[in-house]
Amino acid sequence: MASPYIELEVGDRTVKVTNPDKIYFPEIGATKRELVEYYVSVGEGALRALKDRPTNLKRHPDGVQTEAIYQKRMPPKHPDWLESVTVTFPSGRTAESLRVTEVAAIAYGANLGTIDFHPWQVRAADVEHPDELRIDLDPQPGLEFDAARRAAFLTRDVLAEFGLTGFVKTSGNRGAHIAVRIEPRWDFIQVRHAGIALARAVEERDPGLVTTAWWKEERGDRVFIDFNQNARDRTVASAYSIRAKPHAPVSAPLTWDELADADPRDFDIRTVPARFAKVGDVHAAIDDQAYSIQPLLDLYAEDGRGDMPYPPNYPKMPGEPKRVQPSKARSDT
Repeated sequence: MASPYIELEVGDRTVKVTNPDKIYFPEIGATKRELVEYYVSVGEGALRALKDRPTNLKRHPDGVQTEAIYQKRMPPKHPDWLESVTVTFPSGRTAESLRVTEVAAIAYGANLGTIDFHPWQVRAADVEHPDELRIDLDPQPGLEFDAARRAAFLTRDVLAEFGLTGFVKTSGNRGAHIAVRIEPRWDFIQVRHAGIALARAVEERDPGLVTTAWWKEERGDRVFIDFNQNARDRTVASAYSIRAKPHAPVSAPLTWDELADADPRDFDIRTVPARFAKVGDVHAAIDDQAYSIQPLLDLYAEDGRGDMPYPPNYPKMPGEPKRVQPSKARSDT
């Protein structure tokens, strides 16, 4: 028997939604249909965050209570109008990745069970030169969102010292993300170095609040600035992405004024569409100006501390320090 389905008109496309009444978020009873309709309702903002970017899909075809499928490649069976872009992984292998060009592509991905969308920091026109510097503020266990809030404001101030403007959003959990639009002139290694320099500068302002320690055993009760989110093939959930939790929280774009008293629990699959209809996309200006990261690269060179460890899936990188936990390194000596 064929699966039940509905059809939604999304721009000039008709998007088929199969099993629309399947429960995807058990805590609030939200269905697959609500998931797809959510992305259509915030389509303008979601598209701004994903436009022309290679995009990984974090899929839960049977709801968030099931194991995720991380899909980095274009779905093998897809409509002719869906576009792709070739990306190169750290291993040197290449693949065709989904290239989001319209809201219907987001709705199509949601019908596949995609809860959150994870775009690369490049665009299809130039997949080797990022146009976004990403600051991922990750409170360590035991800390709440207020720690990320304080770290975000501190980061904003440091960015301003370098003439940079960041756009902040909730992560959808306890953390916060800041995006800085940059000129696509530097490669992944250089942009990552700029991220390291910025993270170190923020850490120096308040080492009791934030840390750049890659190894968890060294982070303590602080907010970790994950500089490796600027490495090739590392992604964060996009603006307006729902997160795969039972209550369907959203990674919600905020103004800096709103951040002062924002509560991440206020932004979810059912509240964000009304907010979007009222205030629109508060990150609409993110593409108005692209910045140079040369001041951060100069700081990285002047600092003299050099590189930091890469993620474990990376080959050994030039200039990278030993990739071993400090406690294990001590036990081997």
